[in-house]
Amino acid sequence: MDQTLIFLTILGMAAATYPPRALPLLALASRELHPGLRRFLGFVPTAVLSAMLAQGILLDDGTLHVGPDNIFLLAAVPAFATAILTRSFFGTVAVGMGVVAGCRYFGL
Repeated sequence: MDQTLIFLTILGMAAATYPPRALPLLALASRELHPGLRRFLGFVPTAVLSAMLAQGILLDDGTLHVGPDNIFLLAAVPAFATAILTRSFFGTVAVGMGVVAGCRYFGL
C-alpha cells in the first residue's frame, strides 16, 4: 500500500466517525436535558463496556465457553468482587491480570 492511499483511508475514516460524535455534542451543548434522559445516558457507558467484556469473557471463537478451563471467566469473578468491594479501577485490573497470570503460570 502506498502512503497516499493510507493517508486517504485515515482521512476517510475520520470523516466517517467524527461527525456522529461531534454533532450531538454541538446540538445539545446549550440545552438542559430532561433528568430521565440524563439518567438513561449515564448507563450507556456501563452497558457498552459490559457487552464488550461479556463477549471476551464468555465466547471462544464464537461459541459459548463457560467451562472450568476458561481462565478469563475465572479471573472475572474475583475482579468483579474487587470492583464491588473497593470501587478501585486499578485494583480491579490488577486482580484480574494477576489471576490470569497465575492461571497461565500454573497451567490451568
